[in-house]
Amino acid sequence: MEPGTIRERMIKPDCVSPEIALSTWNRGSVSRVANRGDAGVGPVEIFLLQITMTDSRLMQSKATTVGEYLAELPDDRRKVLQAVRTVILKNLPKGYEEGMQYGAIGYFVPHSVYPPGYHCDPKQPLPFAGLASQKNHMAIYLMSVYSDSAVEKWFRKAWAATGKKLDMGKSCVRFKKIEDVPLKVIGETIKRVPVKTFIENYESATKNVTRKRASKTAVKKKTPKKNKPQTKMKSE
Repeated sequence: MEPGTIRERMIKPDCVSPEIALSTWNRGSVSRVANRGDAGVGPVEIFLLQITMTDSRLMQSKATTVGEYLAELPDDRRKVLQAVRTVILKNLPKGYEEGMQYGAIGYFVPHSVYPPGYHCDPKQPLPFAGLASQKNHMAIYLMSVYSDSAVEKWFRKAWAATGKKLDMGKSCVRFKKIEDVPLKVIGETIKRVPVKTFIENYESATKNVTRKRASKTAVKKKTPKKNKPQTKMKSE
């Protein structure tokens, strides 16, 4: 992979838990939360914030299975998400699994394939994509598009070629009806990033950021502190 194609700056190894990241939302934008020095949010936290805090309102389902999640939805939305889900499953590379993750339908690298899990919450498998019904729209979340600029460039070009309007955030593709979605492009996007590549990109990004942060810390420790000049008292 060419240098600079992985967005290392957005993957921070000192991430807080999703619950804490969500508590910092306070009806602000994803970008503002992500830029807070004390929040420590990485791309998956941004991904989760987009899923759960859209329209400044929690949209997490308590369903424990994908079937339960779909059953909760109105008929029109269930049919649309099921159509998108069918395409995702048809093109999902070997090694990824489907399940409920953070209150939405998730596609992830299971611990059986990648034991470390997600570095900010090791109990969670490494997220790859997501599918959710929000208050005012439905959404597909594509971490492979967000984390790799080369994939993003291809994705935007392929979507534009269909003539359909792309409503996209960081990793979130929003839509209101099935006609808004070029299913062939979604399928190809899912299919073009195998598990091995996704893990390699993820680990490369986290290791590089860790190395850079360690280097900055070392420089700070070597820099001697400047003593403040003492103020001389004026004689009366």
